[in-house]
Amino acid sequence: MRSRSKTDAWTRKLHYYLGLYFLLFVWLFSLSGLVLNHPGWTFAQFWPQRRQSQYERLVRQDNTQTDTARAREIMGQVGIRGEVEWLTEMQAPGHLGFRVTRPGYTYEVDFDQSRGIASIHKTTVNAWGLLSALHHFNGVHAGDPRNTRDWFLTTVWTFCMDALAAGLIFTVLSGVYMWYRSRRNRYAGLVALLTGIIASCVVVFGRG
Repeated sequence: MRSRSKTDAWTRKLHYYLGLYFLLFVWLFSLSGLVLNHPGWTFAQFWPQRRQSQYERLVRQDNTQTDTARAREIMGQVGIRGEVEWLTEMQAPGHLGFRVTRPGYTYEVDFDQSRGIASIHKTTVNAWGLLSALHHFNGVHAGDPRNTRDWFLTTVWTFCMDALAAGLIFTVLSGVYMWYRSRRNRYAGLVALLTGIIASCVVVFGRG
């Protein structure tokens, strides 16, 4: 009996404190989800309001490096930070073309190896665009082994998303456990649980 009371106490504490820790993340994904689900809202139309600029920079080059290392060297010289993305349409003979992304910013870099000049096209979006990017920003492309995570902050962000997912699973399960252990409002909780299960099944298994 004493062991069960300790389990109840620890479950309640972890449930509370994990909920407080993940509060900001839940709000962030809730707001970004609204932006993605309702692109017709005026304030959510961040792409037409984007700001663009074009400039060139002289870059020292080392042709003995790999493409990724050369891209990082160019980024360091022109002051760009973010996740490197390789696109087939940006490749041309005598040029090193790549895209750099980080939430709120996109840089398309075309490095002319014969001239040693990097042409940079910069796109900046507003706060709603930043929220949208954070919702799906992970630095990888399915089925494309060349595009992998190569920016430290991308790894940190994806770890936070994984931790959030695991934490939410625990929070839900601990909530079910505390509801089951409670003598009060058991029927109301059962109705809420069954309603959620039915709604989820309709979304997952429903057919149009």
